[in-house]
Parts: sequence; structure tokens; C-alpha cells
Amino acid sequence: MLSVLLLPSLLVAAELPDISSVPADLQVPALSEDSPSPGKRVRHGLSVLYLPTDWKAGAKQPLIVELAGNGGYTNKYGDVSTGLPEGSNLGYGLSAGRGFIWLCVPYLNAKGDQIAIKWWGDAPAYDPQPTLKHLRETVKSVCSGYGGDASKVVLCGFSRGAIACNYLGLHDDETAKLWCAFFAYSHYDGVKKWPYPGSDRASALVRLKRLGNRPQFICGEGANAQETEAYLRPLLPNADLTFMSTGFRNHNDAWTLRPSLARDKVREWLKRVTSSR
Repeated sequence: MLSVLLLPSLLVAAELPDISSVPADLQVPALSEDSPSPGKRVRHGLSVLYLPTDWKAGAKQPLIVELAGNGGYTNKYGDVSTGLPEGSNLGYGLSAGRGFIWLCVPYLNAKGDQIAIKWWGDAPAYDPQPTLKHLRETVKSVCSGYGGDASKVVLCGFSRGAIACNYLGLHDDETAKLWCAFFAYSHYDGVKKWPYPGSDRASALVRLKRLGNRPQFICGEGANAQETEAYLRPLLPNADLTFMSTGFRNHNDAWTLRPSLARDKVREWLKRVTSSR
């Protein structure tokens, strides 16, 4: 099933509205040093964990695992990305803080002891293995310790994180089996080459084969999603893929903190992919 949802616009970024033109109806809770509890966003090792307001001990809930964009990013619209787990917004915006555990996981350096602000590992090798190991272990610990439903884990990411949905999320069989669905916002593995090894299309296709029949929602500012659609449609003509513009010009995951048609559609999709399992 391939669906394409594009807003009635030329999808030229400069002609789309800025997110500042739409008042936010959500605010990500402040990061706390407290122990995990409902409605709190707290540090969980190098990750950041949020338990929804309706969380109850002993109950199972779907889990959104989020990967951030590259740090040190700014643009002319005032968009900023810190590259840190605590700077992420997608999971909270899509869930509104209810019904889903939200886990923001970092990328690690080559030694695996510090957060990598850009890409993963260290240049020029960009070894993903420490990040992958930490990702798998953290997801499993949240499922076992806080009631994350291991059959309903959605991997999502912004920019670097969108690329990482496949590059990391489908990097190997052990990692790939963790996810029930993927939400990639702005960029996609294999559409263009990046500075790390294995960013070419041939390598990306090997990873893409691990997707199977699982759904992906792919969106971006401007015509970003259209570029990905042109790449993926010939490769996966019958896959469960949804493409959509955010309707904003910004390269900024805070669009999910304000009302939009795109947010409504992603929420509908998120409900479908976690309720049908």
C-alpha cells in the first residue's frame, strides 16, 4: 500500500508558512533529574525518557524511540538543532504526552562513552556499532523496566535521525527486528550521499530489504518528501509507505508541537500502526 499525501502547495520552502505563524498547543515538559514517573521527562543514562500521563506500573504501552538531527545546525529561519536527545520534539508532539512512552536515544562516539553531536562514531570511519549496541540495550531496558510493548516500538527521527531510521534501524537483523514502524522526518537513507561509509544507494538498498512489510511515514519541509518518493516508488511499489509535506518551510521538529494537517495525519497513522499489532 503506497499512499501520497501532499498539501495543495507548490511545496517551495520559501513560499510555505513559518512554524512561528502557528501558535504551539504543546510544550515539551522540562527535563528533570527526578526518577521516572507519569508526566516527567527525565535522564535515563545518556538517553531521555518520558512516561506518559496515563502510564501505570505493570501495564504495557507503545514506545516511540526518537533519534535527533545533527548538532550545530542553524538556518536563516532561526531553526536550531543541538544534536542532543533532550532537544528532540517529535515523540511528544505526535503523542501529546499520552498513550506512548517516549525515549530519545543518543548517538555515541567510537569509544561508546560520549554523545556524538554529528552523525555517529568518529570521522572518518563513523563506526555505528557503539550506537547500535546502546540503542538495542536501551530499548530493551525500557520495555522490561517501564512497560514498553516490545511488539509496538516505533522508530522515528529528524534529519540525521530520519536517515538513521534505516541506516541504524535496519543496519542489521538484530536491530531491525525491534521496530513495528518508522517515521522519518526530513531526509532518507539512500536518497543522497553523506560523509560516512555506506551512504551510497547500493548499501542503502541492502538495509531497505530488511524493512519487509512494515509501514513507514515519510515527511519533510518543502518538496523533501517528493524527492524520497521518487527514489522509493520504483524500489517498493507495493510497500506501506506514506509521503507528506509538513506544510511548513522549517527544518525543525517543533512543527509537531502545533496544529497542522500533517500532524493530524501522522497521529492517525501512528494509531493504525500500533493498534493493528
